[in-house]
Amino acid sequence: MKKSVSFQRPAVFALTLAAAASLQAQTAELPPTVVTATRTESRADAVLSDITVITRDEIEQGTGRTVAELLARVAGVQISSNGGLGKTSSVYIRGTESRHVLLLVDGVRVGSATTGTPNFDSIPLESIERIEVLKGPASALYGSDAVGGVIQIFTRQGREGFFPYASATAGSAGRREASAGLSGGSHDVSYSLGVQTLREDGFSATNSNVGSSHNSDRDGFSQHSVNASADWRFAPGWKFDARWLHADGVNNYDSGSGSYDTHADVLTQGYAMGLEGRLVPNWKSRLAYGGSDDNSTNHTGSQPTRFDTHQDQWTWLNEIGTPLGVLLLGLETVEQRVSGTTAYTVDHRTTDSVFAGLNGDAGAHGWQLNVRRDDNSQFGEANTGFAGYGYKLTSEWRAHVSYGTSFKAPSFNQLYYPSYGNVTTQPEEGRNREAGLAYTPGTQTYQAVYFDNRIKGFITTQPAVTNIPRARIQGWTLSYNGQFDALDLRATLDLLDARNEVTGKQLRRRADEQLNLGADYRTGAWKYGATVLAASERYDDEKNTVELPAYATLDLHVDYALHPDWSVQARLNNLADKEYQTANGYNQPGRAGYLTLRWAPR
Repeated sequence: MKKSVSFQRPAVFALTLAAAASLQAQTAELPPTVVTATRTESRADAVLSDITVITRDEIEQGTGRTVAELLARVAGVQISSNGGLGKTSSVYIRGTESRHVLLLVDGVRVGSATTGTPNFDSIPLESIERIEVLKGPASALYGSDAVGGVIQIFTRQGREGFFPYASATAGSAGRREASAGLSGGSHDVSYSLGVQTLREDGFSATNSNVGSSHNSDRDGFSQHSVNASADWRFAPGWKFDARWLHADGVNNYDSGSGSYDTHADVLTQGYAMGLEGRLVPNWKSRLAYGGSDDNSTNHTGSQPTRFDTHQDQWTWLNEIGTPLGVLLLGLETVEQRVSGTTAYTVDHRTTDSVFAGLNGDAGAHGWQLNVRRDDNSQFGEANTGFAGYGYKLTSEWRAHVSYGTSFKAPSFNQLYYPSYGNVTTQPEEGRNREAGLAYTPGTQTYQAVYFDNRIKGFITTQPAVTNIPRARIQGWTLSYNGQFDALDLRATLDLLDARNEVTGKQLRRRADEQLNLGADYRTGAWKYGATVLAASERYDDEKNTVELPAYATLDLHVDYALHPDWSVQARLNNLADKEYQTANGYNQPGRAGYLTLRWAPR
């Protein structure tokens, strides 16, 4: 029987301590502007969805080594990893599958059409300006894949002036990393360009639990990447913009105890261009094209195997100001193509979409309505919707409720991969209810969100690809953030119940409880920080027979400003050298230290 590990007591203690802290709070800052929750620019504290923003400063000052590790510190998010740097990571938002998470890079879908999941480990951190994490169903805005949420990565962009930067990192497992770039421009033209290189010798990605594919050698990773952007404001109210992110690398992994150097050449890239302007003062229109590639060539013997997937995306988006709020009208076409050494019965599909929305507020009331119709060349039409309502009880208290539907089309692998796929697999359909309450006294925020997501035709891969009748994922996310004179405090507690409703078994690799605690303290040129991540035990298989034990890790970081333009950071991850697994048979990093030198003229 599974033993439950309760984190309620430490979480309540952390929240009580933060609330009782007798410190003078800082002057409240303006909330950030987000676009992912509505596809229009909105204040983060005004949207009717649960959204988190990770800024560039938080990326630099945190202890996350990958995008997935950054996301693991976000309320409502859990991850599992098949080994170290560059290996496959799964991101679960509110207990949904990794394939239920849509990854956007500058508005463009990025991920594998064969596996149906994003590759979070392929996005270099140094190319990122900020990340928006939208939790909850968003198919009414973005179509298939957005069952559990949307993660949108915004790459570095230009701004007026001239701002070069560079950094170098060295650390455990032979990690060497360097980046350099610049951004700048004038009122009419802005630009950015960055390059990154990374190499890590790594550790053995697997252990004996994985079976015959285990090899005790080191499984390293290397990557080279470039990101670029340009904006041209060629007329009042009009601009043309372009973005490009390219990352290619070599990922070593295990496939047995033989002497062959098993590895994969991997490539991820996304690119976009758009024309945006105001047709009339209250009508903004944007026409955009984007493309992405997710390619891998696996070398496990004399004959390499290659998987190449490509996505094209055309979008026409219109924002019209009305007395009831911003009216959103859009058309979108996404084409997916697969190729390589494996023959698929079907190797391309197209989805044509039309969508509309309205979001606005009046006094204490706020609302958001969205509808969307997707016409998939394989599965026909799917209709989704979202309705949210928010009410400000007082200047400090705000409540919201929402209801949304979603769908997810099977991936090419789930349908057609030889000796694995099942051509009878059908799209999943979801219905999600959410209610939340937020209390914001000054620079502190307390938030509680309840969610209940019921998915019909949930696709499972164990023991074979098939639709099970029903899965239900429900739970609570409790969070606290407090900013004081020199101290920042954070605490999140996730309580999750994700089950196959037919068998009553828990969905694999999700912890029932996960606790995150964090604190940062500044004094003079120094900044000290600590984070704790604790997760209860979970199961690795659908039958709930293989248990992954509970674990907790402590990470520390120290930053010192050598000069207004220079800083140095020391990080120590997994201080206690805890051995744990988030996927059975795959090792996680032990104690690891890193030293980073940054140069960024102000």
